[in-house]
Amino acid sequence: MLSGLVPFAGTAAAAPAVCPDAVVPPPPVDTSEQPPPGVAAPAPLPVPKAAVGGARMGECGVISPSGAPVPPDTTAASWVLQDLDTGEVLAAKNPHARQRPASLIKTLLALVVIRELKPDQIIVPTVEDASQECTCVGLVAGGQYTVDLLLHGLLMHSGNDVAHAFATALGGVPETVRKMNELAAELGATDTRAATPSGLDGPGMSASAYDLSLIFNYAMKQPEFAASIATRAVQIPAQPGKPAFSIVNDNKLLGTYTGFLGGKTGFTDDARHTYVGGAEQNGRRVAVVLMRAENRPAPVVNQAKALLDYGFALARTNASPVGHLVSPAAPEVSAEGAASDSGVAGAEAAAEKDPFGVTGWILTLVVAAIIVAGFVIGHYRKKGQGPQAY
Repeated sequence: MLSGLVPFAGTAAAAPAVCPDAVVPPPPVDTSEQPPPGVAAPAPLPVPKAAVGGARMGECGVISPSGAPVPPDTTAASWVLQDLDTGEVLAAKNPHARQRPASLIKTLLALVVIRELKPDQIIVPTVEDASQECTCVGLVAGGQYTVDLLLHGLLMHSGNDVAHAFATALGGVPETVRKMNELAAELGATDTRAATPSGLDGPGMSASAYDLSLIFNYAMKQPEFAASIATRAVQIPAQPGKPAFSIVNDNKLLGTYTGFLGGKTGFTDDARHTYVGGAEQNGRRVAVVLMRAENRPAPVVNQAKALLDYGFALARTNASPVGHLVSPAAPEVSAEGAASDSGVAGAEAAAEKDPFGVTGWILTLVVAAIIVAGFVIGHYRKKGQGPQAY
């Protein structure tokens, strides 16, 4: 479980929608979310009976501590400011509004990759992997790349080709999406349903600023993830027909905002601009998520910066939180694993109770065996015949 977070109590009952976009994102502007012919569109995810994260997380509009200054204005339809260490929600706007995550869903894919693939494992992209709708890193079909390098490409440069290559390695796109949604459910992200590994819009895709804050909080506790989003540049080695080249982190706050830890950007026509990023100042770590934002009149990255400034101001005054992030469910232990663990624990307990120790008993048995063998050999020699080798 994540320290400092409140356990998640699963809810499945639907409740009347009050806030805008509480059930589904706004209507799409193109045909990217139409299911294949003959396939029904997914039903909306159930709305929990009680707002996940506390009563105020069910409020509409801007949610800030009593007596606190008004948050800076943004173009985002929803946003959440969190304390990365305690899991407290410092302030928010429409935190559970269901929006499209765009490439922020890659944070969820990255977590599946970290769980299931080894950093030094080699991935060989297919033609389909290398032919995805870009933004792309520029993978070469038949090339060889480590998982660790591709994880950097996924998070630093939002490579859709990398996302598809990971999906292929994880068992295919449908299987990968299933794993992503299982992980989202495990974390308590009740507004989240991935439809594609990359964040390209698809039928039923949704998330919320609250859920993506929850996922980012968990992700920042994974060293591989934290290291990747904090990397400014990395070199992609030469591949057949393509020389080596470098990719640069596309998060413009990295290196320009004091204490910035890294983050992720996203955009599709339906999702509009999405953003997550965190920073550390004076021993406090604050992160922000913005969803369905616009780059005018101010770039989204500047809007994120203003909200981070506001979050640190709240942290300095120890303002009362307006909510909390839930903890993921404890991982299940299989019967086999439990038996194995209990066997090890039992052996360790027995060793602690026996002052002679396991090693001492083993040595005693070996010495006894040698003595017995000596008697047998002596007996045969007295009879004039040695032991026979067959």
